Amino acid sequence: MRSPLRRREKPTISRENPAMNVAASEFEVDAWAISQFVMHKLVPIVGSHPFPLHELMLMTGAVCRLEPREIFEWGTYVGQSARIFYEITSHYRVPAEIHSTDLPDDVEHDEHPHADRGRMVRGLSRVHLHQGDGLTTSLELWRAGGRQLQPLFFVDGDHSHESVLRELTGIANEIPHAAVLVHDAFYQSAEAGYNTGPYRAIEEVVAAWPGRYRRVYSGLGLPGMSLLYPASPAE
Repeated sequence: MRSPLRRREKPTISRENPAMNVAASEFEVDAWAISQFVMHKLVPIVGSHPFPLHELMLMTGAVCRLEPREIFEWGTYVGQSARIFYEITSHYRVPAEIHSTDLPDDVEHDEHPHADRGRMVRGLSRVHLHQGDGLTTSLELWRAGGRQLQPLFFVDGDHSHESVLRELTGIANEIPHAAVLVHDAFYQSAEAGYNTGPYRAIEEVVAAWPGRYRRVYSGLGLPGMSLLYPASPAE
């Protein structure tokens, strides 16, 4: 007679910060105890088209390693990435204020959210919705908030080389110690027909400030994501 199948217990998800060696000179990935959290918590929330798992892990790792007190993002449509940041910071008890900026109502754009603006984060504590130019509004909010050290920016605009370069340059000029996640930054050759604008913009900014940034590329597939973070901690 067969033994009855033992019911599988739901895995315990640790709320301890997975960035175990915060003094390491490199951005470590082997200590990220987050896979269960990402799969069980984030994927159902963001709907049928979630960020790929490797991108979610980079977003989570960036928050846990850098522990920003302010997160600024724009071009996120219905608030999908803002919701991800909210869940990450809530789970790992990082008390970050999240500022999400979208286009004004009178601006025409193919991806204008209109009535859906911020749908996934409406009413959540620590998430603040704004309208305006993403870079300009975020920098104004950063100044008004007391110029917190090491804020985290999430750049997900129109993905053109010109706009991403403007945004990265604007952040680098004003906040040398800021970290930036850049979405849609997967590099392919021009023959592949994929937009390499964000990747080229990252390369130009790194070259313009030699030695300032370290880079982490999440290049396991499209659309890809990259992290720029300060090589030296802010003083």
